[in-house]
Amino acid sequence: MAQRGNQVYRERFSCSICLDLLKYPVTIPCGHNYCRNCIQRHWGGEDERGNYSCPQCRQVFAQKPVLKKNTMLADLVASLKKTGLQNAPADHCYAGPEDVACDVCTGRKRKAIKSCLQCLASYCQNHSQAHFEAPPLKKHKLVEPSKNLQENVCSLHNEVMKMFCRTDQKSICYLCPVAQHKGHDTVSAAAERAERQKDLEVSQRNIQKKVQDRESDVKLLQKEVEVINRSADKAVENSEKIFTELIRLMEKRRSDVKQQVRSQQETEVSRVRELQEEMKQEITELKRKDTDLQKFSLIEDHNQFLQNYHSLSAISTSTHSPINEIKNLRYFEDVTAAVREVRDKVQDVLREKWRNISKTVADVDVLLSGPEPKTRAEFLKYSCNITLDPNTAHARVFLSKENRKATTTWKQQVYSRHPDRFTDLFQVLSKESLTGRCYWEVGWRGRGVCVAVSYKSINRSGSSDTCVFGHNDRSWGLYCNNVGYNFWNNNVCTRVSSPQSYKVGVYLDHRAGILSFYSVSETMTLLHRVQTTFTEPLHAGLTLWHLFFTFGSEAEFSELK
Repeated sequence: MAQRGNQVYRERFSCSICLDLLKYPVTIPCGHNYCRNCIQRHWGGEDERGNYSCPQCRQVFAQKPVLKKNTMLADLVASLKKTGLQNAPADHCYAGPEDVACDVCTGRKRKAIKSCLQCLASYCQNHSQAHFEAPPLKKHKLVEPSKNLQENVCSLHNEVMKMFCRTDQKSICYLCPVAQHKGHDTVSAAAERAERQKDLEVSQRNIQKKVQDRESDVKLLQKEVEVINRSADKAVENSEKIFTELIRLMEKRRSDVKQQVRSQQETEVSRVRELQEEMKQEITELKRKDTDLQKFSLIEDHNQFLQNYHSLSAISTSTHSPINEIKNLRYFEDVTAAVREVRDKVQDVLREKWRNISKTVADVDVLLSGPEPKTRAEFLKYSCNITLDPNTAHARVFLSKENRKATTTWKQQVYSRHPDRFTDLFQVLSKESLTGRCYWEVGWRGRGVCVAVSYKSINRSGSSDTCVFGHNDRSWGLYCNNVGYNFWNNNVCTRVSSPQSYKVGVYLDHRAGILSFYSVSETMTLLHRVQTTFTEPLHAGLTLWHLFFTFGSEAEFSELK
């Protein structure tokens, strides 16, 4: 604050010629004060012209004023010097190479704070005071300091350019319309500026509106980022759970196979062990008999040998051995083959389904939706083939074999009872659920049709507004007849003015919440466009008009390639 106060004092008690604190201050008749030497040097240059003027207010004196010392001001300046006030202003007050210098200052020039478009000169703080105090100068136009003041002077007539030629789109002086710009559309520069200012204000409002829109878009995009992150996190979490369950199932099956093999192994080994023990006992018995026979063979008395021979126990002559059967068994090799077969089938399933998973992930459009297509060729990039669901068709709506065409008919169709069927309204929905970006076309004829999209959860039973396409918040419908078009949503009708067409194109960007209806001919004519938020997958729908016993309205989904 002290530094700022010093600056104010410096400016108040400085000489406007040398810009230093007053030295031997003198007062001239107009009331302004200068250093005696400074004002004498200034008037020394005017002596030849025979007049003397004040450098600040430009007042002219017929005779050279007598200079008298301003004693009170001299004492005040001396007192201020003793309190520490510097003689010279701070360096930042002087004009640098990039600054606009004051045109009045002599010696080291100070920075200009204003430029005058009438005087074509720039002034510092001190020298600009006259434009704020002198009545004739108050009418001058002061602007921010400019180095290009001479550009406001006409190069031909050396006059300030205060007019504007609309024909040549350039600034001119008041003499230019007489010759070079004769007959041109000319106005004052102020009038042209006023017109351009209006255009500028309109552009500025448009930019501000666009800024607001973009700021709103940025907020929406931030929400979109949050939705994407939440959706991705949920997908990863659910996938982890599913794969964990799958891994647990495989672990359990692996454990089951291992347990079964080990159990069967124990059973079979036990059986072999038992057989092995039986064979060992048989061997022991056979060896014992062999020993007995050896002893019997050593009897020397022939009669005794013969008498006891028949008492010997008979020896089995069977050559069958269980070993022969064991050698032909494959043990558990078939288990390995069976497990390998399961592995191969799982790999095939994972390989096939993995392509579907990868495609599903790739189809998730986490990027911003591109611009809406303009030409039919661009729309066809998003074409999808629509088929109608017989389970939703009213009993008097006949579907073609391919389920692409629907026709009203007096003959009631033999449809099975189904909860998805429209019971009272001649309506039908598509089999396909629609997400992402889709485009399809519907050709129609007859009394009229409604080309619609709807959530699957729309009511089917009865004829109330909750069932009618476009008459509730769960469906959107463009009603077409021989008179024109009407768009309906949430029971609100919007009249659509457009030439009649018997083919309607529908473009859906589910993520962006865009639904557009087009008249399809050589060019694509926008009929109606909706910007909303879709909370569920959509289904294409048709309503076929009929009047009492008059039938014959039909609509068909075009097969797009």
